[in-house]
Amino acid sequence: MQTKSVPYTFNREGYYYFSRRVPNDLVEHYSYPRVVQSLHTKQYSIARTRAVMLAAKLDEHWSHMRLAHAELPGKHLLKQKNVSFVQSSAAPQVVQSMSLTEAVEIYLSLKGAGKPKTFHAAAHRTCGYLVDACGLKQLHEYTRSDALAFRDSLIARGLAGTSITRIFNSVVAVFNFANSEHALGLKNPFTRIYYDRSAGVSERQPIAVQDIRVIQAKCKDFDDEARWLVALVSDTGLRLAEAAGAMVSDLKLDHPVPHIVIEPNSYRGLKTISSKRIVPLVGASLWAAQRIVKTCSDPKGPAFLRYNKTGQTNANSASSAMNKWLKPFVGRGCSLHSFRHSMRDRLRAVNCPTEMVDQLGGWSHDNVGQGYGRGYGLEQLQQYMNAIVIS
Repeated sequence: MQTKSVPYTFNREGYYYFSRRVPNDLVEHYSYPRVVQSLHTKQYSIARTRAVMLAAKLDEHWSHMRLAHAELPGKHLLKQKNVSFVQSSAAPQVVQSMSLTEAVEIYLSLKGAGKPKTFHAAAHRTCGYLVDACGLKQLHEYTRSDALAFRDSLIARGLAGTSITRIFNSVVAVFNFANSEHALGLKNPFTRIYYDRSAGVSERQPIAVQDIRVIQAKCKDFDDEARWLVALVSDTGLRLAEAAGAMVSDLKLDHPVPHIVIEPNSYRGLKTISSKRIVPLVGASLWAAQRIVKTCSDPKGPAFLRYNKTGQTNANSASSAMNKWLKPFVGRGCSLHSFRHSMRDRLRAVNCPTEMVDQLGGWSHDNVGQGYGRGYGLEQLQQYMNAIVIS
């Protein structure tokens, strides 16, 4: 339903969406006769501002299209619908460009193929930050001043240096991909922006062995689904999302070497290519896997139902709940992810080869040679994993 109080919008389940009909004389340049996109807000004031801004940008863009296409020789031969030719305000020449929205769609349609929903959401979110700070523009209209204003807006949000780096990397990737794919020949103003990359970053500490012993004992005392997740992570060093999104069928307990298979599934993807692996189950992790298999109602379903109710793994929910539970048992600067740091130290302590450590943890290879061959076998991996079990 179109909302009268906020022009060019409709409201669906509380969220505002922008909707604008494409003019008849330009509709041939679009694959759909109406421009529709989420404004990503439920707030009236924010929706109104963004809708008016988008409408103004569309009016400007359509005006450029009418002028440029009217003067452009051979416009009837133009096949690249996503690329618009606009008159540069800096010089009397025609330059190729496209809007940030179009650049994001091109980036996701090609680079996002087969990637998890979080990849798409991150691209939309980070470019949304840019629109909030500098407005929705054609790529060639973004300047160094915009990039600096964008940086300042992210700092004002209180984001840590690592978060700002991820956001800038995403914006740079979208800009560069569209620029290269359509040979726009534009200079990217978002590269080499200075900011304190260490700001707000706290060093994550490993969990001490004596604390892990206490935590694992507590997990067995509680003996519930949430504690099975903690126990599974504690002696495998899995990333939380890898464990929370595992399927019951990934737990291979009838194999001579009990292990868990880490691979993408319909509930969650994996962080990197190297994340796909097998990890022997020992100690508390083996106990947790046995409890999961014994009590599961669906052998083909997710191992942790409470974190996969929507059809997608909710690792954030698991992280929040488990970190709150862990807090009394761990030192300052430790969290659930600290089990991965501890795992690396525990494997070092038993002289586990670095290449095997990387294989067990799903860490990226340091050199090309590590990517050759099939890696260590399950029996070899189990030998070192047994050596780190805390008695």
